[in-house]
Amino acid sequence: MSAELGLGLTSLFVVALVAALTPVLVGLFGRLRIPQVVVLILGGVVVGPEVLDLADPESIELLANVGLGFLFLLAGYELELAVFRQRAGKLAIVGWLVTLVLAVGVVAALAALGAVKAYVPVALGLTTTALGTLLPILRDNNMLRGSFSSYVLAAGAVGEFLPVVAIAIFLGSNGRFIGLISLVAVGVLGLLLSLVPRLSHGGRIARILSEGEHATSQTTLRWTVAMLLLLLVVANDFGLDVVLGAFVAGVVLRRWAPGNVETLDHKLDAVGYGFFIPIFFVSSGMGLDLQSIVEAPGRLFLFFILLLLVRGVPTLLVYRTALPRTRRFELVFIVSTALPLLVALSEIGLETGHMLPENAAALVGAGVLSVLVYPAIAVAIDRRLARTQDPLAEPQP
Repeated sequence: MSAELGLGLTSLFVVALVAALTPVLVGLFGRLRIPQVVVLILGGVVVGPEVLDLADPESIELLANVGLGFLFLLAGYELELAVFRQRAGKLAIVGWLVTLVLAVGVVAALAALGAVKAYVPVALGLTTTALGTLLPILRDNNMLRGSFSSYVLAAGAVGEFLPVVAIAIFLGSNGRFIGLISLVAVGVLGLLLSLVPRLSHGGRIARILSEGEHATSQTTLRWTVAMLLLLLVVANDFGLDVVLGAFVAGVVLRRWAPGNVETLDHKLDAVGYGFFIPIFFVSSGMGLDLQSIVEAPGRLFLFFILLLLVRGVPTLLVYRTALPRTRRFELVFIVSTALPLLVALSEIGLETGHMLPENAAALVGAGVLSVLVYPAIAVAIDRRLARTQDPLAEPQP
């Protein structure tokens, strides 16, 4: 066995051990309601080169990139495109555009002061919402009830989808115009892939796929992974980031996948959250620049506050005719929660040279803090509302 392979296996074991211990630790300290993604990142910090130096992030880089792909595959998979035609979706888009304008203005000022190197990735980071991270918290606390859930899901979907598109255009390695053309090309490819089931509907191939869905051949899962990797390869060849290819794969997957979609949900969760996605988060923690955070903690708290002011506060104005005041405050803290895209943006920004290491570390640290603090405040507001008459809490017909 070569030394390189041995190092990779050792690092993978350490990362897998952190991933296995995470739900146990979360369960032991359940009263604190710490999201697993935070524990995974902190675990990566502990086993990484900055602390114990038990694992090397470069030796598991490929698996971490696939984990990033799975994360956004599942985010795109949960996105209902029809939401953009509804009032909740339109308000969410308006809110995100207001946030974008504010983010560009605020971060441009920071760039003028020399606090950031290039403001595009930081500005985009301030427009994100961690819907995938929030969903388990919202579901566990029964916060997705009544018509309010449509506003939450729409705001979260827009907070993930539009920043991904902006990343593809503005942070692509071949320039903005080529990035836009490449974005369209990947979208067209995704559309063509979504039409494939119609070609085989009712035919022999469709029957083979359906019969093998639950057998050892696992046909639907294998074809899903193949489509994900195809779009990752295409996105990479076009100079885009894996985030875009994975998100497009998720958007078309529900239409594309043959067989029982609900069963496929469970399989994707098992493969993604059971193995690949934890590797990405632990690897991200291993690469976190702790020294820069310790030397300048003010950056972390600045980004933490800006997430609330730039992403959350516009909600109070945008939704003034749609939601009661208390519900708007609850939504403020929900949409201000950001982490997975911040991790992805930091990785991309460092790789392309668009982001200073200290800002990347501070941005991820602010995301971790936002996951710890903002959902807890939203839960407290919701519990207070549950004790009173809330017209938006009634189940939808």
